[in-house]
Amino acid sequence: MLTILAAIFVFGVLVTVHEFGHFITAKLTGMRVDEFAIGFGPKIYQQKDGETLYSLRAIPLGGYNKIAGMDPDDPEEENSFKSKSIPARMLVILAGSLMNFLLPVILFSGIFMINGIEKPVDEPVLGTVITDKAADRAGLKVGDKILTINGKQINAWNDIIVSLQENGTKEVNLTAERNGAVQTFTMTPEFDEQLGRPLIGISPAFVSEKPGVADSIKMGFGYTKYIIFAMVDGLQKIVTGKAPAEVAGPIGVAQMAGEVAEKGVLPLISFVAFLSINLGVINLLPLPALDGGHFVLLLLEGVRGKPLGSKAMNTIQTIGVALILAITLFSTFKDITR
Repeated sequence: MLTILAAIFVFGVLVTVHEFGHFITAKLTGMRVDEFAIGFGPKIYQQKDGETLYSLRAIPLGGYNKIAGMDPDDPEEENSFKSKSIPARMLVILAGSLMNFLLPVILFSGIFMINGIEKPVDEPVLGTVITDKAADRAGLKVGDKILTINGKQINAWNDIIVSLQENGTKEVNLTAERNGAVQTFTMTPEFDEQLGRPLIGISPAFVSEKPGVADSIKMGFGYTKYIIFAMVDGLQKIVTGKAPAEVAGPIGVAQMAGEVAEKGVLPLISFVAFLSINLGVINLLPLPALDGGHFVLLLLEGVRGKPLGSKAMNTIQTIGVALILAITLFSTFKDITR
């Protein structure tokens, strides 16, 4: 039951936020929006305000906008999508993904304000000693304060890093204070290929700090930006064959939502933020039926000086829908057989 509720929450929030981006920019640019719906299927509630019908539908998995003139066969009426300038239409097309990027900024900022952040202590005090690494084998323990490395005095955590880099993978002698007593330890660092420096398997202690509103928002922007670039880099590696294509379909996402929901509200909110960025990035891909594909068609219209014919547009959209359906079926099959 929790998995079902979590999936409804996740899909509902993601798609509604995305569609709201299209909706609000369509309104702001003077386009007529005939309907803004939350959910699919039969209407269970509706109310008309001005030219727009607002409806709540029976299947709470997403939503949609009906913007006049979006369909290739729609006539070019006053205040329709087709009647507006190319920049205005581009804004409406991109607004869905922009909202998907704005949502995690808000969510991550809130999480930073509520949970705080873990910051490393500058003192050379061990916060972690990794099992079966050089420091652990030599007998170092959490809470030990490093005093010297190879006779050189250590005053801050960065001094440890610098001293180990200078020493390389040769045997190292260090002294540490434990419960007021000074002890000597000898170990041989191991070179870490990923980090490109010698390590002995230790990390500093951390303290929790709660940032203010401005700092939380700044960190929310920074973290969202980091994830966007990481996802783009991941997609590039998948396309070039440098990384396997691990695809999760609706069933897989629903299962993950249920598992995350069991850990609490904040982990579920973080999950929504990550998926929102994912949805925003995917929608910007230049594929037919996706927002990125619509954007490319608008660029082509600008270059040609006129849009493609309705027959060509319908063909492109049909191919796009078929492609998305095939990917969805494939990912769903992977979810079931995984």
